[in-house]
Amino acid sequence: MNPDRILLIPFGYTGKVLPEDIVGDIEQEFALPVIVREGYMDISGFYDGRRRQYNADNLLKEVDANYAADNAKTVAVFNVDLFIPILTYIFGQAFLNGRTGIASIHRLSNEHYGMPKDNKLLTDRFRKEVIHELGHTFGLIHCIDTSCVMRSSTYVEDIDQKSHRLCAACRRKLDLLHNNFR
Repeated sequence: MNPDRILLIPFGYTGKVLPEDIVGDIEQEFALPVIVREGYMDISGFYDGRRRQYNADNLLKEVDANYAADNAKTVAVFNVDLFIPILTYIFGQAFLNGRTGIASIHRLSNEHYGMPKDNKLLTDRFRKEVIHELGHTFGLIHCIDTSCVMRSSTYVEDIDQKSHRLCAACRRKLDLLHNNFR
């Protein structure tokens, strides 16, 4: 698939975090236009009452099957607590070399950790998470460079420590992968 655009689809209320605020940074990292398009989906079927969280594996599959567009990379944005069976929680997930990723702002806010509200920091974390998941859709794996946006993030502090940009090595990999699409 040769992507010609990136779709950013918020599902539900995202509070003060507006997807439009991060469009320019996404376009700069991936050299593709970003289109923000609101989505509507009943996600109650993805809720696991025992965990009080939403199953990210199943949610990602649903988005890929019903909301991802051909010739586009798609990231769906939610404001719910996500998990996968082997982890307590996740910030996002994507199909490696696929067309779809998901991200949630739920655990990105300071208030979640009992700290004062900081909308600028929340937007910065959101930017990094979306760019990270998009990187996976382009075939990038986790990076060992601590400042690279592709560095794995287990905790929100990990997100804070990295940049929203690809390191030089990941940039070269992306350029090589992107050239193979053409």
